[in-house]
Amino acid sequence: MTAPVFVLTPETLEPAGAAATAASGGLLVLTGPEARHAVTVRRLRAGERVDLIDGAGLRLVCEVTEPGAGGAKDRLGVRVTERVEEPAPVIRLALVQALAKGGRDEQAVETATEVGVDLVVPWQSSRCVSVWNGPKAAKGRARWQATAHEAAKQARRARVPEVLESAGTKQLAAWVRDVVDAGGAVLVLHEEGTAPISGAELPAPEAGDAPTAAGKRSKAPLLAVVVGPEGGIAPEETTALEAAGATTVRLGPHVMRTASAGPVALAVLAQRAGLWG
Repeated sequence: MTAPVFVLTPETLEPAGAAATAASGGLLVLTGPEARHAVTVRRLRAGERVDLIDGAGLRLVCEVTEPGAGGAKDRLGVRVTERVEEPAPVIRLALVQALAKGGRDEQAVETATEVGVDLVVPWQSSRCVSVWNGPKAAKGRARWQATAHEAAKQARRARVPEVLESAGTKQLAAWVRDVVDAGGAVLVLHEEGTAPISGAELPAPEAGDAPTAAGKRSKAPLLAVVVGPEGGIAPEETTALEAAGATTVRLGPHVMRTASAGPVALAVLAQRAGLWG
């Protein structure tokens, strides 16, 4: 059975700054909610393996030394047995997911994270029944980020996907243009598309300088799929996205629900791009 995964931050790992220098044999203490979950819910015992990740590629393979260190239920003492810094993907997968009712959008984020998505963009399409306005937008984004966080742990990933702020169609078109200009590709899933996703042109792994939320740059180009709401993507939205450089494709012979279309498409693309090799 694979080891459970818990996310560390600079504030929840002792001694301070240990994530940057931790090596085999080092003794660490994980604190906070993640440690409490390990001690009180997972009930980890001394000698069991546990992986600590930073969400950006660092994995510390550890052995539990003291669950409930110092008698506190939110402290987990471990010994590092291996330090692994997983390389960044040569192509970053992105999911543009239209808001949906009934939690189907969160289901899409969860499954896409398990598939290997690196970036998620919530899309306020014109036909969305669910609407994020004002404080609801921040809460919705936080909920999606929490979903990605938990799904990454479940999938034993060392990288946690980033959820961007929600975008309307105008903002999304601008984002699509930036991605394509940086050497990436954006595929709009549409039931009336004539080109199969299996034949879509993929970005070259060495191309691109893809934008991220914090204004940083990544050498790996983005390969994104756009998934519409239950009511479908409006014709004018398809036109706007294609004008920005997106390509409309058909996923398969059947119409899939908004919760499953994105993850299935990303799985097809991950296989084609060699990310699952």
